[in-house]
Amino acid sequence: MKSKLPPGLYIVATPIGNLSDLSPRAASVLAEADLIAVEDSRVTAKLLAHIGVKRPMTAYHDHVAEHVRPQLIAQMADRAIALVSDAGTPLISDPGYKLVRDARAAGIDVTTIPGPSAAVAALTLAGLPTDRFLFLGFLPPKAGARKAAILEVAQVRATLILYESGPRLGATLSALCDMLGDREAAVVREITKRFEETVTGSLEGLAERYRESPPKGEIVIVVAPPGAPEAAGEEQIDEALRQAMARLSPSRAAAEIAESLGLKRKMVYERALQLRDELE
Repeated sequence: MKSKLPPGLYIVATPIGNLSDLSPRAASVLAEADLIAVEDSRVTAKLLAHIGVKRPMTAYHDHVAEHVRPQLIAQMADRAIALVSDAGTPLISDPGYKLVRDARAAGIDVTTIPGPSAAVAALTLAGLPTDRFLFLGFLPPKAGARKAAILEVAQVRATLILYESGPRLGATLSALCDMLGDREAAVVREITKRFEETVTGSLEGLAERYRESPPKGEIVIVVAPPGAPEAAGEEQIDEALRQAMARLSPSRAAAEIAESLGLKRKMVYERALQLRDELE
């Protein structure tokens, strides 16, 4: 029977553990979709059984996405196709964004049915700043690449959120501590499930806790942003200005030093003029 849904692509968030978290709207879209693009049909079949429906499914994941995507786009012209991941919001750490991009390029309507996300759920449990945060997904598995990825975000003034597996948790926490310093952090696992757990502490302490006893389940690491930099003293400012003014005008030297030390440009420029007068 033809779906009651208008043709197009429907991005459907599914539970990250507790099946009762599926929204009524998400259940309705899944029940009425002509086809559901899934990460793993066995996982989605359990969800559909929970709401008492059966719908056609097709695989859409990293290994088949390039081949399947054009076929799905062609079908969206007159069919309602839902996209789901195994858990949470599609497009977060999966290839769904390319399907959305290509659907929009083809003039297909794209609708989101929002819902659970492990990254955001962990942020709400961690007790760390929530006004700015950066989602990193999974870090590279090799130690060198992992440290390089951490170094790229070391100075970002935002709470960091990343996914990790149990066997790699201790090594990742140690790498975070080495590259970021011993910041506050939280390890959140099995969100919405029976054994949900949030453990808070320092990166060093958490690394020690999990180094020899890796936990099971789905894991999210949340790391506090860097602390405020120490205020530069007068001697540090003066020395930096003298070096900069040896090659730059007072105005340009002040701009450079203000930027590097996180100071107000006007204040630094006034001090640069005073130093210039003293030197003269």
